Amino acid sequence: MSFSVIPAIDLIEGKCVRLTQGDYATKKVYHEDPLEIAKSFEAHGVVKLHLVDLDGAKAGRIVNYKVIERIASKTNLSIDFGGGLKSDEDLKIAFDSGAKQITGGSIAVKNRLQFLSWLEVYGNEKIILGADAKDRKIAISGWLEESDFMINTFIGDYLNKGIKHVISTDIAVDGMLTGPSIKLYSELISEFGNNLHLIASGGIKDLSDLEQLKQIGCSGAILGKAIYENRITLKELENFILNDQ
Repeated sequence: MSFSVIPAIDLIEGKCVRLTQGDYATKKVYHEDPLEIAKSFEAHGVVKLHLVDLDGAKAGRIVNYKVIERIASKTNLSIDFGGGLKSDEDLKIAFDSGAKQITGGSIAVKNRLQFLSWLEVYGNEKIILGADAKDRKIAISGWLEESDFMINTFIGDYLNKGIKHVISTDIAVDGMLTGPSIKLYSELISEFGNNLHLIASGGIKDLSDLEQLKQIGCSGAILGKAIYENRITLKELENFILNDQ
């Protein structure tokens, strides 16, 4: 299985921001124009982009779809989009705007039938399950709410329904630059084997973290703050991607 390096762009009011542990009060604006950031990623060999609508996550509907349009029309990046997708109309807007995949997290908890209908209509290459956890319990609504679902039960249930790709963030380490949750991901991969294409997210601080996630069998990793805080330069990322091919 090849390993995908997937930079993230988180959006508030159309700007590229980062939060720490999902707390909106910690917002830091890194760039006014997400397209410029996306172009710089593409120039360094990146082919996939994780685009998160934080306004949408709070509002419960798609908000920053114009940003998808701009990036999709001006780059060749394959965009995975998430944040506040609740209705069939939200999904249609996301795909019509140029997203290649969408990630559903809160919806998979709160409206299971809706999420399963998307899986049936669009297939498991276009619909990604978002399994973000705090103390191994699934968190939703921009991480403002905690559900009663344990992460392994939640993922296992959706794998049985045909889900293939899962993005999992351990909220405790997100934005902390202290390393990803290797133990959690190792356990999930050990439990579900090749049925699970697990994309790690949160805590990545340097290239050794990417190497370790690749070694334990993750199919990819989403990274944000490590790039924006220059812990991993785009040149280093480019070399990692080249060496991985």
